[in-house]
Amino acid sequence: MSHGTGHAWQPVSPCGSGCLPSRPDRVPAAAVWGRWLALIAVAASSVLLPVLRLLPAGPRSSAHRVLARTALRGIGIRLGVRGGAADFGGVLVVAGHVSWLDVLVLAAVVPGRFVARADLVSWPLLGGVARRAGVVPIERDRLRRLPDTVAVVRDRLAAGETVIAFPEGTTWCGRSYGRFRPALFQAAIDSGRPVVPVSIDYVDASGVRTTGPSFVGDEGIGASMLRILRSRGVRAAVTVGPVQQPGTDRRELAERCEWHVRRVTDVSVDMTGTRDGLSWSGHDLACPQFRGLPRPRRDHPPVSGHDRGDDRGVRHRGQRVVAARIG
Repeated sequence: MSHGTGHAWQPVSPCGSGCLPSRPDRVPAAAVWGRWLALIAVAASSVLLPVLRLLPAGPRSSAHRVLARTALRGIGIRLGVRGGAADFGGVLVVAGHVSWLDVLVLAAVVPGRFVARADLVSWPLLGGVARRAGVVPIERDRLRRLPDTVAVVRDRLAAGETVIAFPEGTTWCGRSYGRFRPALFQAAIDSGRPVVPVSIDYVDASGVRTTGPSFVGDEGIGASMLRILRSRGVRAAVTVGPVQQPGTDRRELAERCEWHVRRVTDVSVDMTGTRDGLSWSGHDLACPQFRGLPRPRRDHPPVSGHDRGDDRGVRHRGQRVVAARIG
């Protein structure tokens, strides 16, 4: 979600209310109240998170998964997982960003410490959970603080913790998406720790991708929560991708991980350009923001500079890879 920019390089999404379903399928009011109570109960149970840190890594991860999956069931979100969801240690997990719901979904699959927007701690219900979970705050409108955040993530990874980040830097509707910014990938390179790309797709009861859970435009967190709690039949389809070795080039690593995140969907994987002055890198023809534009594809993963024996940027099929200017 984006509300203006603090600097010229701050990630901005063009997605807004026009991306949301016009006539979503809703549950009865009684079910909505029940889901609100479940969400409040989950927030209250977050007081246990500091205690869980005292447990060994295995039981701690299992407990986090149970709490997150219980929360998802309580608010009516079904979860499907494909790929290895084993306990990772000392890895950077990266995923595309659609909604505040992504945090619960990823915690239910690959628990870890999240890198999250600094103002998250002030949000109702979720803010208390974020504080107790010990998120790594990132101040998106203060570019000079970014190296400090990268250093914190590096140290967490080196200490054997799993850190989860959303390299797009903001939320998109799920039918269009932003490119992965490379800055946080430097933490994996500096610590010598691998990266695990994870795809999250939200689908409706018929199995069709839906933008219903997306947190975009000028919508507030309260309105977004209510809309999701009213939704019927939403399922989070998660695919855990193959572990990626860090190599030596953060831009190449970011592109490689983005390819693995996008390849499991029918969304285009290699469009790079600008729309209304905003940086973007992919779209689905069903997205109102990009309807009518062509969709090029890449059918093979990028070849890393590390694998080629150099650390140059990569080019494929004549398409230019645009390096992020942040980091």
